[in-house]
Amino acid sequence: MVRRVKEAILKQERELEMRLENKQQSKKEVEKERRDTMLQSSLGSENKGFALLQKMGYKEGRGLGKGGNGIVEPIPLLIKTGRGGIGHEAAEKRKAEEKTELRKRMSQVKKQAEEFALTEYRLHVRQKKAQLEMEGDLRKSQVACQQLDAQKSIDVPQENWYWLPTSDVDDEEEEEEDPNESFHTTEEKLMILTNYLRREYLYCIWCATSYQGEEDLSDNCPGDCAADHC
Repeated sequence: MVRRVKEAILKQERELEMRLENKQQSKKEVEKERRDTMLQSSLGSENKGFALLQKMGYKEGRGLGKGGNGIVEPIPLLIKTGRGGIGHEAAEKRKAEEKTELRKRMSQVKKQAEEFALTEYRLHVRQKKAQLEMEGDLRKSQVACQQLDAQKSIDVPQENWYWLPTSDVDDEEEEEEDPNESFHTTEEKLMILTNYLRREYLYCIWCATSYQGEEDLSDNCPGDCAADHC
């Protein structure tokens, strides 16, 4: 008895060492292998269900049913290996789809925001450019008005802002600003002054020409704004 016990203990120790050396498969892997082996094995007559089918006339290898037209292989068995409860996989799939949809929406919102910002920037650049062009046209109109008024010996402009302000006038001697001037935008000033030049001197700042008469101005000048001269 002692020898048998010792042999059994040694056998167990050798098996343990072999399992450690060969990196014994996990419990799940062992269960899977055992399950796959059982599923791949054909049922024998010892199986009660199979024995019952044989009594009803079923022969191994034939399809089910009276005419033998039914399935031959059993319906595949789907084994759930995870620890999640019923519906866990569907819930996880739904969460993944929701995250994907959320990322897609966030990407669309970001793209729309970038496009809007770009549009706003371009609009701002165009407006700034148009403002600078109007300010330049207003200065040209003021210079032309001052020169044409001087040719008619006019010492004081019809409106203070019709001429460019002089830089050498002392602050104490500078005339008070016309209160009405602040109500005019650059665009309004440009329209008023260019109309004055066309009416009084038949002069167009964009053509840089003084015409011979109303008919000459009407026939040869494209219009009374910068857009007409593009």
